[in-house]
Amino acid sequence: MTSAVVFAYSEVGVRCVQTLLAQGIEIPLLFTHADDPGENQWFASVHELALKCGLRVETPANPNTQEWIAVASAMQPDFIFSFYYRHLLKTEWLSMPRLGALNMHGSLLPKYRGRAPVHWAILHGESQTGATLHYMLEKPDAGAIVDQLSVPILENDTALEVSLKVADAAREVLQRSLPRLIAGSAQPYALDLTQGSYFGRRSPEDGRIDWRQSARRVHDLVRAVAPPFPGAFTDIGGCRVSVITTQLDAKAVRYAQVAPCLYAEDGAWYADCVDGRRLKLSQIAISGQLVSTHKPPVSWAKLPVSLA
Repeated sequence: MTSAVVFAYSEVGVRCVQTLLAQGIEIPLLFTHADDPGENQWFASVHELALKCGLRVETPANPNTQEWIAVASAMQPDFIFSFYYRHLLKTEWLSMPRLGALNMHGSLLPKYRGRAPVHWAILHGESQTGATLHYMLEKPDAGAIVDQLSVPILENDTALEVSLKVADAAREVLQRSLPRLIAGSAQPYALDLTQGSYFGRRSPEDGRIDWRQSARRVHDLVRAVAPPFPGAFTDIGGCRVSVITTQLDAKAVRYAQVAPCLYAEDGAWYADCVDGRRLKLSQIAISGQLVSTHKPPVSWAKLPVSLA
């Protein structure tokens, strides 16, 4: 029986582990991260899946120790797989398996290598992204590609919606690649790293809206960090305002002479942006409470409110 030591987390991890089991791959050892009750987990739990399936599951703070490497090496795995696991693996892991060490990445490599690939793709206004299965090297997201599948990013798609599309694509890519990988007939091709860029991790502060940017760029930021992720925000009249959802609006700006600015019209909130386009702010909140257009905060005594 073909075996694999697996490192997995998040929704892509769950779906790919399920795919391996469905394809008859033995998993003698599975590494994941401990589920954090303080994290807003929009995804299923690899740890719970492993327990349900009777797999040996471990959650070490650091799997790159000689002890763990020795344990796995003794199992003589055919594959090492990494599915959205948050630690880079040492060279000893990559050289261990008989048939190779592979990673599933949430972009169309070589684009958006590194952290938070779905978020970065939306932030840059991409119309598609996808999932890529590739061999691992010591340098992250640089090994030869086995297969990839694209998914569309629609104008109002949020990071959650795109992440679920990518998880579906990851499952399909793995499912159709496994027979060739096991048979040794896969034909990987080298990445051209000059055609993409490496992106780092993001923090909640990266959700601060820069109103000097175009309406489209603001819209892309809002949907890239929309809940369940930390969200976009701005400070208005001493208030921290969460901008939950936006839509690009076809109508002309109302206050071009004072843009960027915020105002209420016909029961909705709007922002006139510096590029002459306006955004409909479908939902905004202060301290988690939605703000009504009929009763704006006292500090917003006069509309429009400047966003400059």
